[in-house]
Amino acid sequence: MSNAFLGNYLIGLREGLEATLVVTVLVAFLVKSGHKERLPQVWSGVVAAVLLSVGLGALLTFVAQDLLSFKQRELFDAIASAAAVAFVTWMIFWMRRAARTISGDLRAKLSGAIDTGSFAVVTIAFLAVVREGLETAVLFYAAAQGATTSAGPLLGISIGALTAVALGWAMYRSALRINLTKFFKWTGLLLVLVAAGIFKYSVHDFQEAGVLPGLDMHAFDITGVLDPGSWYAALLSGMFNITAQPSVLEMIAWVAYAVPVLVLFLLPPRTKPAPTRVVEPTAAN
Repeated sequence: MSNAFLGNYLIGLREGLEATLVVTVLVAFLVKSGHKERLPQVWSGVVAAVLLSVGLGALLTFVAQDLLSFKQRELFDAIASAAAVAFVTWMIFWMRRAARTISGDLRAKLSGAIDTGSFAVVTIAFLAVVREGLETAVLFYAAAQGATTSAGPLLGISIGALTAVALGWAMYRSALRINLTKFFKWTGLLLVLVAAGIFKYSVHDFQEAGVLPGLDMHAFDITGVLDPGSWYAALLSGMFNITAQPSVLEMIAWVAYAVPVLVLFLLPPRTKPAPTRVVEPTAAN
């Protein structure tokens, strides 16, 4: 198993399930509202979003591998990794806030699009899926940078996405019930740690590119305990980029991201207070 398989599987599962749930809501709304003739337009938007996302992943790989020198590639990877961290952080908190209302919002938008025309339906489906797809492409590229081969990350994210599609289909057929609140909470916690590892890798690439100093200034060396050739070291490195000999700046970056984001994520979401009801005094007879 590649050292980046599990991390990319988690990305494919989480992002894939979000996209699958969005498509499920759209399809179920059209079927229940008697607009099955609009389903091809929804699938057209979904396919266009998937193709654009795959194209972005291919473009990132082509630019990095074929057009850039070593230092330019390291800088490119560092920027892509930093962007991936920003995407995943925004996505985690957005989903926690919007999970309860996303279904109603999508149905309202699709209802208006049906009245507008075919192109509007395609656009709604495209926009609903493309955000997840583009995030997945950038996350995949960033998370795969530390892998020894490209096969493991690609296999991981593909199987994760296929698992998400299978879960979405089972939920649509009412054969499976998932507590989505708990699912997104636990996968969100894991993704915070994955993002911390990507951020650490971004700092490492900035050091490789010569933008940041301290590449050879190691925070610690636990190779005697965490054998780089062991399966558990590969697992920790592939999922969370925990390595036996990180630089000082890498560890500062990992802790500076993971600790505050975990704290904020675990805080209960703010709820708007119920409006105070004012009782008007009745006039005396």
